[in-house]
Amino acid sequence: MNEDQAKPAQYLISTVSKRSGVKTDLIRAWERRYEAVTPSRTAGRQRVYTDQDIARLKLLNQAINNGHSIGRIARLSLDELQSLLKRDTHAAKQPMGVVTPIRANNRDLAEEYLEKCFSAIIAFEAAVLEGHCENAIAELGPMPFIEHLLTPLLNKIGESWQAGLLRPAHEHMATAIIRSLAYILRSSAPCPKQAPRLIMSTPLGQLHEIGALLAMIIAEFKGWHVTYLGPNLPAEEIAAAVKYARACAVAVSISFRTDDHVINREIRRLNKLIGKDVALIAGGRATSDYQAVLDEVGALSVQNYEHFKLILDRLRIQTSLHDYS
Repeated sequence: MNEDQAKPAQYLISTVSKRSGVKTDLIRAWERRYEAVTPSRTAGRQRVYTDQDIARLKLLNQAINNGHSIGRIARLSLDELQSLLKRDTHAAKQPMGVVTPIRANNRDLAEEYLEKCFSAIIAFEAAVLEGHCENAIAELGPMPFIEHLLTPLLNKIGESWQAGLLRPAHEHMATAIIRSLAYILRSSAPCPKQAPRLIMSTPLGQLHEIGALLAMIIAEFKGWHVTYLGPNLPAEEIAAAVKYARACAVAVSISFRTDDHVINREIRRLNKLIGKDVALIAGGRATSDYQAVLDEVGALSVQNYEHFKLILDRLRIQTSLHDYS
């Protein structure tokens, strides 16, 4: 066997990302901060990885989605990672509606990052906020980051803005940073061909889209094929997207109370246009302000992200039963 035949196969980071399910940004972050993998470099200084690196990244990704901290598992061997995932198998089978597990040390870590992120917002330091968020995603994992750090941070921003402690510029800066992180947070797992389809947007006049973005990410992790339309769309356009995508559900986020006449009209119009066979889901901080019209049209009102997951699971089961009936 010559030297070339003995040399293990090597892959560029784009290929490794596709095969491992880990975003390229996260791969670089795990290398830089935790030495989770140690790639070699080509003569042109490009990172190249082996099949063993890909296997490690796959296992690390699975463990982080189970609630483990990358800082604690980055140096584990392949055998140790496989053993860890076997011990976590029962957690993946827990009843629907149970909060994503987060260990006590991770809860403390999320609270520390919450204070750091809010301080960066007050100081109007966008780069610092982005760095804290990227570190937190790497250490906590996407779902714990959303549920235990980002959600309370958004609530704190909203409360501070309404109390006059933050200016609209602070809120817009934070929103821009969080929006830029959506690519890293989104699931890399390929969506099954027969996955149910969901349209995500905000109604006309609702300009705040972070809640909708996070709901999109959660739905993707739950195995849905999501088409995100952005904010502030009239009912006719949302309904058209439902038709084009052949979606079985549409979700809208209502973050702030605005003109009741507009929201009530848009909800009624959307419900009429999508028809009775498409589920209408509404969530967001201001949903309760429009509960009367949501009840009137039979929309599913989301109480929190865990309730949203439960709704998605139930709709998925109903869709499967309908397909086989």
